[in-house]
Amino acid sequence: MKCWPWYWQRQIAALVFISQTVIAMVIPNSTHLEAILEKYLDEDTEGAVPKQRGRRSISESDMLLILDLHNKLRGQVYPQASNMEYMVWDTELERSAESWAHTCRWEHGPASLLSQIGQNLGAHWGRDRPPTFHVQAWYDEVRDFSYPYPQECDPYCPYRCHGPVCTHYTQLVWATSNRIGCAINVCYNMNVWGMIWAKAVYLVCNYSPPGNWWGHAPYKNGSPCSACPPTYGGGCRDNLCYRDDGMERHYPPETEENNYIEPEEPRTPEPRPRAHSPTVPPNEHAERNEVVSTRQMSQQVTCEAKLRDECKGTTCNRYECPAGCLQSSMKVIGGSGHYDMQSSICGAGIHAGIVDNEGGWLDITRVGRKEHFTKSNKNGVQTLGKSQSANAFTVSKVPVKAITCETTVAQFCPFKKPVRHCPRLYCPRNCLEVTSQHSRVIGTRVYSDKSSICRSAIHAGVIQNDSGGYLDVMPVDRRRQYISTYQNGITSESIRNPSVGKAFRVFAII
Repeated sequence: MKCWPWYWQRQIAALVFISQTVIAMVIPNSTHLEAILEKYLDEDTEGAVPKQRGRRSISESDMLLILDLHNKLRGQVYPQASNMEYMVWDTELERSAESWAHTCRWEHGPASLLSQIGQNLGAHWGRDRPPTFHVQAWYDEVRDFSYPYPQECDPYCPYRCHGPVCTHYTQLVWATSNRIGCAINVCYNMNVWGMIWAKAVYLVCNYSPPGNWWGHAPYKNGSPCSACPPTYGGGCRDNLCYRDDGMERHYPPETEENNYIEPEEPRTPEPRPRAHSPTVPPNEHAERNEVVSTRQMSQQVTCEAKLRDECKGTTCNRYECPAGCLQSSMKVIGGSGHYDMQSSICGAGIHAGIVDNEGGWLDITRVGRKEHFTKSNKNGVQTLGKSQSANAFTVSKVPVKAITCETTVAQFCPFKKPVRHCPRLYCPRNCLEVTSQHSRVIGTRVYSDKSSICRSAIHAGVIQNDSGGYLDVMPVDRRRQYISTYQNGITSESIRNPSVGKAFRVFAII
């Protein structure tokens, strides 16, 4: 008996199940989208005009984030999957996703392709969000999903969803959907359930082979990789059926059309075997010396906390605001781009549209004395005016960048005075396996800026090698010496009295 996809759910309940994911992503009263807009709009383009193929429909860093998170989530399903396949990026799926994203239609399509692909959609406007926010939101539908065990599948596997929709989750974890291609487009005046969004960031992800087949569970329950298709030859990686055939697992190069490569984000090389690793300790049976660091650069503050009440210094430029600040008694002075030092940090962030009532991270910059402060009402925050001269600060969003295992601070975010804000960084996994002239780790706790950021973060215990993850980095002035230690599988180098170069520290994100 041939199984058909859940078209009736896609067609009849399209607006219902899409809404469960995206309503949570609507952040009203905020227009600071410059950074994310610039990535997906051509410089000479006005409006939502399809980009030339000389520039990718999705950035290299966003592609890596989406692909890595899919595989991470697929490998951690519960109950465990015995036949979950490792996902790879597919250029043709990306092209089809790009074509649909440029229609700016908030519905699945095109109809001619829906029998051949699976599809998940996401959209937001206002506060910047990485594309992984949407991927995580799709996976979070698992809270409403009950896995159908074999004994429940007679004569078919019932669809067990206790919420409005679970089909984003089931497509994401559909075992045989092993290829993905996504695209992001900025849509102007996009109609989302009757609401017109002035500038919507629209994410389309296409999957092949398609999932969500009626009468089937998304995967088989059992010991990981115990029921992989024979084509995988028994290969297993992070609980996923994996075939190490030497092929590039990310975006393959195009021969006729040059891809746009964003600066500071060189392609991540595939881990390769090596005869000897300089990070192996002299005694193979020595204690691993596991180190875990939970020290954060960002300061958690209350809604009412004023900037002058907080610490001073380079670690006090990034703050995490809680939710619900609009209901608190915040005091904010100013509003024409700068705020008095006696203002609530979170209140200023909401007023400027950097964060919203759900909370979030923001960066502040001290800008010296200002002659006066203008009152205004924005995003639900009424500020006060002030005619006296006083020290001031500005607020900005915390950008996120994906880097490679070999990226160094000297390349990416060198030390300068006054101290600059470095983006929040995302490291891929398995950086222990990468060896090159840029994979050195020099120092302990404070590292030379010639060191690999990601490998230094593993050495410091800020991230784990097998999962990678997010971190904050702070460039600092040079040190007179860097001390060598063996931690978390890496032996760092020591240097005394370096003649050139600066230093940096890495911080966890919890």
